[in-house]
Amino acid sequence: MSTAPGKLLAISDLHVGFADNRRIVEGIRPESANDWLLIPGDVGERAADIEWALRLLRERFAVVVWAPGNHELWTRPGDPVQLRGEERYRYLVQMCRQLGVLTPEDPYPVFEGPGGPLVVAPLFVLYDYSFRLPGLDSAEAALAHAYQVRVVCTDEFLLDPSPYPSRQAWCQARLALTSARLAEIDSCLATVLVNHFPLIREPTRVLRHPDFALWCGTEHTADWHLRYRAAAVVYGHLHIPRTIWSDGVPFEEVSLGYPREWRRRAAEPGRLRHVVPANQRSPG
Repeated sequence: MSTAPGKLLAISDLHVGFADNRRIVEGIRPESANDWLLIPGDVGERAADIEWALRLLRERFAVVVWAPGNHELWTRPGDPVQLRGEERYRYLVQMCRQLGVLTPEDPYPVFEGPGGPLVVAPLFVLYDYSFRLPGLDSAEAALAHAYQVRVVCTDEFLLDPSPYPSRQAWCQARLALTSARLAEIDSCLATVLVNHFPLIREPTRVLRHPDFALWCGTEHTADWHLRYRAAAVVYGHLHIPRTIWSDGVPFEEVSLGYPREWRRRAAEPGRLRHVVPANQRSPG
């Protein structure tokens, strides 16, 4: 393996409960001994699968940074770990710490790349049903429409927000906590924001089922890439790997996705995305 200066690499939505995806993860390796790996969620659903994948990848990469997806927060009947909501999230954070994997609850690391230092910030902010279709003026109306057209995320059944009264309330709490932490970053430093859900609405406009955008983020993060000087934003969830640009900032969707999805693509499955270094982007 090369000992060249490290790179920021990223992949998400590994879904290692699928045997074919598990084999792909077994083949993921760094390009050099100093490479970092960013994983914005949906490693798996069962705690044992999540631990297996993160342990394997941490053994190979210099630094692994994880942000939770919605699937990690599901409580499936067959999972021996039956914790729910905040307790499940804290269990996963503790698991990561034992493995040496960085989480949204840890100090943000600084990546010393060829373009200068970048603060890598893993985020956990959920969604609040504010990515609504035109004419649907409330979360209640939007959810009712989604149920009517039978486009309903499994989160409604498996993602328990306890002890919060709702997923919106959990999202509001995470927004307050996360924005306060991001505001403490040295204003001279650019950032890489790593979140499972897209921070802006634009990536959801290509969804085959537009109602699904309800479970894809919150309008409250629409300016975070500017406010917190992002050199890049890395996300997953949509299973539509691509790069889009907003205000001169690249938004990198880095999902592997389900086997039925990646088999239709020309690109090699499991290929890691290079995150753009800071010297190629102005932080503002």
